[in-house]
Amino acid sequence: LLNINVGGKLFQIAYKVLARYPITRLGKLALYTDPVKKLQLCDDYLVQKNEYFFDRDPSIFHYIFHFYRSGVLWVMDEMCPSNFVEEIEYWGIHLKYSQRCCRILFEEKRDELSEYLKIEKELEAELEPLESGAQFDGKFLGRFRKMVWNLIENPYSSVPAKIIAVMSSFFVLISIVGMTLSTVEEMKNKTGKIWMEQMEMICAIFFTSEYLMRLISSSSFKNFLRAAFNAIDLVAILPFYIQILFENLDDGDMQYHEELHKVENVSKLGKVLKLIKLMRIFRILKLARHSTGLRAFSFTMRQCYQQVCCLLLFIAMGVFTFSALIHSVEHDVPGTDFTSIPCAWWWAAVSLSTVGYGDTVPDTILGRMVAFVCISFGIILNGMPISILYNKFSDYYAKLKAHEMSQ
Repeated sequence: LLNINVGGKLFQIAYKVLARYPITRLGKLALYTDPVKKLQLCDDYLVQKNEYFFDRDPSIFHYIFHFYRSGVLWVMDEMCPSNFVEEIEYWGIHLKYSQRCCRILFEEKRDELSEYLKIEKELEAELEPLESGAQFDGKFLGRFRKMVWNLIENPYSSVPAKIIAVMSSFFVLISIVGMTLSTVEEMKNKTGKIWMEQMEMICAIFFTSEYLMRLISSSSFKNFLRAAFNAIDLVAILPFYIQILFENLDDGDMQYHEELHKVENVSKLGKVLKLIKLMRIFRILKLARHSTGLRAFSFTMRQCYQQVCCLLLFIAMGVFTFSALIHSVEHDVPGTDFTSIPCAWWWAAVSLSTVGYGDTVPDTILGRMVAFVCISFGIILNGMPISILYNKFSDYYAKLKAHEMSQ
């Protein structure tokens, strides 16, 4: 018998049993005749008791010991997958020796744990700033840039930083409200336009100052440009300056027009200006910088892109299938709206989403039966992935809040 001491517990295994598995650590220990090679396989050797000592987990070695006796490696659910894999790799035993049912469950648990750790790491990276205060040490104006960085990036560092974070959200809301009110007919008079222009100018000045402060306090210009939030900030301020540039370029045409809105109605430049003004709606994305809910939603979409793509694929399949069916049973009806399959796409999309505007409806019994099947399929289709997305969103939101509280 070979005496093995694992973490203080003694095990005895016959040499002939270990010799059946010569590539394992204990199999080599039983077959080697050179004492030096044997000592390289264990952590220590007790001469008086003739024991080979291994500083490993004795609770897991019970399963290793059972494997040598029975030839089957048992895997229990309560064991940590990472620890178990590390232990069996040390002993030189492959997972293939386990039963198929145990191996499948173990691999699923290991993949689930790996995915969990990956998501936890990405959640922590979601909350961590791109830079830290230590990166400014030894750099040009390091103390000043670190102060600006804390002021603009770390709302919990001081009261002024918290005020700036609140003001940032406030100006975003003011800008969106101003853009919305500018489309109201009563606000299109001269006084209303002046107020809207002044409000837009104040918001643009604040957003520009905020962007420049972030640029100054950045330790890496390349990382600054690659950051998604900084790109959003740039998109938020560009429309204002592009509008000013286009208006200045159009000064030569002002001698033929008394007011700028006349130019917008008759020239292609006016259409470009309207499109640029519409880009201000992207300023609402700036709220994601200080909103845990929006961050959780964005993180959910990135993590569940496969489910979202599958949902869009199923919707596209349903639209093509049911539009073809409804056209085949309704195209002979006088005055029908289903004159072609492309014309039926809108009806199929609205029916699958269970919105049902009622602008296009089937007239025949067969058409209504197709519509019923289409709506039923839409209910089932929308029910399955939406629940998964909602559960993941709730989980990610709770974890983000927990990480914020811990920080």
